[in-house]
Amino acid sequence: MSKIDLSLKNLDELFPSNFSQEQIAKAKTIFLKELALSSHEFYGGKMQTLPKAGVFGFNWFNVYYTPGVSKVSTTIRDNNDTSFQLSNRGNMVAVVSDSTRVLGDGDCTPPGGLGVMEGKAYLMKYLAGVDAVALCVDSYNKDGEHDPDKIIEFVKMLQPSFGAVNLEDISQPNCYKVLDTLREECDIPVWHDDAQGTGSVTVAGLINALRIVKKDIKDIKIVLYGAGASNATIARLILHTGANPDKMIIFDSKGGLHNDRNDIKADKRFYRKWELCEKTNPNKINDVQEACKDADVLIALSKPGPDVVKTEWIKAMGTKPIVFACANPVPEIYPYAAKEAGAYIVATGRGDFPNQVNNSLGFPGILKGALLVQAKKITDEMAVTAAYSMANYAEKRGITPDNIMPKMDETEMFAHEAADVAMEAIKNGVARVNLTWDEVYNRTMEDINQTRDTIDMMMKKDFIKEPDIKMLEDALQIAINEVK
Repeated sequence: MSKIDLSLKNLDELFPSNFSQEQIAKAKTIFLKELALSSHEFYGGKMQTLPKAGVFGFNWFNVYYTPGVSKVSTTIRDNNDTSFQLSNRGNMVAVVSDSTRVLGDGDCTPPGGLGVMEGKAYLMKYLAGVDAVALCVDSYNKDGEHDPDKIIEFVKMLQPSFGAVNLEDISQPNCYKVLDTLREECDIPVWHDDAQGTGSVTVAGLINALRIVKKDIKDIKIVLYGAGASNATIARLILHTGANPDKMIIFDSKGGLHNDRNDIKADKRFYRKWELCEKTNPNKINDVQEACKDADVLIALSKPGPDVVKTEWIKAMGTKPIVFACANPVPEIYPYAAKEAGAYIVATGRGDFPNQVNNSLGFPGILKGALLVQAKKITDEMAVTAAYSMANYAEKRGITPDNIMPKMDETEMFAHEAADVAMEAIKNGVARVNLTWDEVYNRTMEDINQTRDTIDMMMKKDFIKEPDIKMLEDALQIAINEVK
């Protein structure tokens, strides 16, 4: 156990040398879950609230509260947009979920999503200097069903206090109605990260994967396995980027999407899926292996694996096939197995495998850019711009088959992304204020650096305590014992 340390730099090296690749992959998942549970108990969650204004003497309380703050209230009353400058609203995101589809664990009850939503808030703050608060809500109606209108009403009521809303882990079909309604009816950006965020980073990964294999997006055959909010939006954004819908085949749990799927057509709640039925798979293919024959790309966002995507599907694909297996917490097929089956480029949603295609690369920078220009919404054009921003940043510093994406520790990427998205917001006419690219980039870097410096100071002064190494050793031992 002496080889373990707090940096967790190389997880693979923690496990016995006689473990197979499959055993190591399973053990890493167990280890990370066990360590997550113990560390969350140790810290009591991941986020807290701290003032950003100083107390320089007793009368500053009279400035920040009554009577002085009355002037702030009346100023905002007379011009609501001043709330973005006179309060933290301009840098504040509400992370809203009813916890009905948390990662691969399904409905976790309303408070069950708090760990994930706090995680989103943590990444926003650390990666882009954005403040956020987790808001898990009870969406049940009197009949015991999850009611999308309750989420819609909740978000409409809270929007005066926030600069943007990040929707998360809302099951389909409710997620479609919630997002599409709020995007049009709210005066601040409402963003569904499972859909638009995952779509944006997946397009980024696809752009660079295609650059490596020297294929044009308009020529490729694409199979998407899974037709939930993530893959449905990925398909829409890939088409927006130039893919040929006649060469796209999408599968849900009942087969291929096509215009004979009357079950989808009849349920008006699934209108987003029906739009794809009308556009794609003109040959009405219903067998996944048949669809994968000579395919260039397979993108799976379905259910946790590891044997959900079959090696036979990959073997049937064309030259230098690209496989994205992005279910969390376990990919539909492990990267080593996909490579053994012939995949040339493999990506997952996890950072402990090569090529992490995870929305953590997208939402912090995208939301920061939208906040800084006080955008009223995040358009599909802004999401695609973010995809190219991520892809181009990685390409500029160099890409390989095992390194197609930026990584979360490439700090400047988030500032580039924020600036690119902000410029697209201005171009799309949804920004309240105009800033230059450099202004957005510099402000984002300042906020990121201030956040990092604050966290470093708190760690050095023991305000953020270092966990006992035994916590890590216990989690590792549990993982080893379960896999042996």
